[in-house]
Amino acid sequence: MFHTKASGRVPHGQGRGARRTLLGGVAVRRGALGVLAVLMLAVTVPATASAKPQPVQWAALGDSYTSGVFVGAPSPPLGSPDRDGCARTTGSYPYLVERGLAAHPPAGRAVRLTDVGCGNATINEITVERQTPIDPVQEPSGGWPGVAPQVDRAHVRASTGLVTIGVGVNTLPIADMEEACLLLGTGRPDRATPCRDAYENGGPPLDHESIHAKYDRITRQYGAMLRAVRQRAPHAKIVTVGYPTIFPADARGCDRHDPTELATRLVGGELVSMTHGDIAWLHGVITHVNAIIRSLTERYGDTYVDTATSSVGHDACRSRATKWVQGFCGQAAPYWPTEIALVHVTMVCSGGNRATIVHPDAAGQANIAAQVEAAVRAAVCPRRKSWGVAGGTGAGRCLRVGHP
Repeated sequence: MFHTKASGRVPHGQGRGARRTLLGGVAVRRGALGVLAVLMLAVTVPATASAKPQPVQWAALGDSYTSGVFVGAPSPPLGSPDRDGCARTTGSYPYLVERGLAAHPPAGRAVRLTDVGCGNATINEITVERQTPIDPVQEPSGGWPGVAPQVDRAHVRASTGLVTIGVGVNTLPIADMEEACLLLGTGRPDRATPCRDAYENGGPPLDHESIHAKYDRITRQYGAMLRAVRQRAPHAKIVTVGYPTIFPADARGCDRHDPTELATRLVGGELVSMTHGDIAWLHGVITHVNAIIRSLTERYGDTYVDTATSSVGHDACRSRATKWVQGFCGQAAPYWPTEIALVHVTMVCSGGNRATIVHPDAAGQANIAAQVEAAVRAAVCPRRKSWGVAGGTGAGRCLRVGHP
């Protein structure tokens, strides 16, 4: 801060040089006024240059692939009165990205996360419908109370600078389809496609809807959802997140007797499993859903994050050390149950495994986080060639050096 004393005298030797042009050509005739003008500039210019940019308000919306489910510690923690049944965890990709951005703020800008991802969320529950959460951990005796649409919970509005959205497959709904494929595939030859055949012809007995009708519904609702988010946050960067490679394109390596892959045991001991033909078909279903999300995202001028390409070879049928998606049973924190109800049947896991019901593990969430963080940095950073250059330092660095 500069401190000056007012004076009516012109200091000796400054009178002749005081007549000069300042601030667009205005002649200043008195030396004291010239000194005062210079001091005013000295005060105001550094203050403007040193002002920190406003934080970016980030709303993370999505389903269980966003919330984390069993990866990391529950958030809010177990026993907290703030738990809402959405199964958010500290190992989910929004939390991982938040930590990465905090360690290296993009262009010196802080990013403030509001994460309202919720397991089992559908497309409509992002913007227009209330959701009844289904987290099996510490569920109240009367079930979890309903929660508002996610855009309301995250306070998405004109001041929101960034919205990430990971949603889509629960609008199929994928849980019904997985259960149908397990039940229809049991006892059938590996190459058979009873699940595909049923969904291509009106749907199986427990899910009377063709796959084509499901695709049409996702297309309508996803487009409406993107328009609604844009209306609420007209200045935000919208980033949609696709699904990773969950099912292999070639399922011949899947073990139909292994519950840590795409088979499981029901209460009572019966082993049920998908056929190789239906597993490959489900790979195509997820690929098609991703294509719908990408097409609509790009149509509206937003950013799509591809998590499938980077996760090829890490699907639910891989070895424990290689997979990034756990099978119906798999590795999870001790708080997660070993028994869980699907849609019409209840599955149970043993041998130290938990009911992971085909979800990303810690490595899977880390891979999604890497792709999302890169997209977030690109969205937040100013569009200048000098930003985001590998090896950049200080507040100007946008892309993390050595980021995957």
